[in-house]
Amino acid sequence: MKLEWDGKSAVAFERLRGGSKKGAYRVTFDDGASAVLYSWGEGENYWPDAEDDIEPFGDASGLGLFLAAHERLTRVGVRVPEVYFADPDREIALIEDVPGGKLEDSMDPGVLGKLGESLRAMWGEKADWFGKVGEPVQGRSAVGVVKERALRHLDEAAGRDERIGDARAELVEMVERLAGEVEPREDYRLIHGELGPDHVMVDRRGDPVMIDIEGLMFFDLEWEHVFLRLRFHDDYRHLAVDGLDERRMRFYGLAMHLSLVAGPLRLLDGDFPDRELMLEIARYNAEKVLAWGREIDNP
Repeated sequence: MKLEWDGKSAVAFERLRGGSKKGAYRVTFDDGASAVLYSWGEGENYWPDAEDDIEPFGDASGLGLFLAAHERLTRVGVRVPEVYFADPDREIALIEDVPGGKLEDSMDPGVLGKLGESLRAMWGEKADWFGKVGEPVQGRSAVGVVKERALRHLDEAAGRDERIGDARAELVEMVERLAGEVEPREDYRLIHGELGPDHVMVDRRGDPVMIDIEGLMFFDLEWEHVFLRLRFHDDYRHLAVDGLDERRMRFYGLAMHLSLVAGPLRLLDGDFPDRELMLEIARYNAEKVLAWGREIDNP
């Protein structure tokens, strides 16, 4: 690809690990400077056409979603990589190459503390609607969307994992019961949606820099915290908040695990390169799904 920026010409491209919906490349220019190129071209998306399309969990991919999320987070004061330029015709953006690596490589308590501060500022943003930034979902409830999605993922997982297939009837009843225990709500918060330590870079000052932001949405805060608990383990204490609805947490926890069985196995229908990682994620979450009844009865 020919790429020029600020009078410099690209001389090398290195594909970065991870990313299933866009390509991420470290670009080196002829003066030694570096940047990261995001590309949302069709050939960069490993997901099959049958990917879940229930909003706001539909395909969180594209330059438009990235720029909308970037603008919103910048306004709130959350550190995100600087955007050098964006090209809607080619669906690419050139952004800052954050030099300090990913949070998952260090799990530094100081950085985690700063991340908690940034997240609490983000979670302070409220709306009386849910959906991706600028894309409200009409005529649905958040719990209803998660329930429909969970049942769809359960059907898909049951067809791919024999143990879940054998427990399908009991799991359907559990999804229905847990969803029915959640009280209605019309107060939603700004959340990342899939924030793991691999989605946070660390800059030279030791500040966290949030990436993979295209799925930014207004939704139940509990959805964010279910994922944070899953990904940060003991370090979740740096990000925890008071006042979460435990019934939502239980229901969303089961829904999240079902998603993390069906999604990775579906991704393997294509040619995603890191296949063992996806199998490991699916196996781990299948065990959590099968154990969920015991966890509900013995919290």
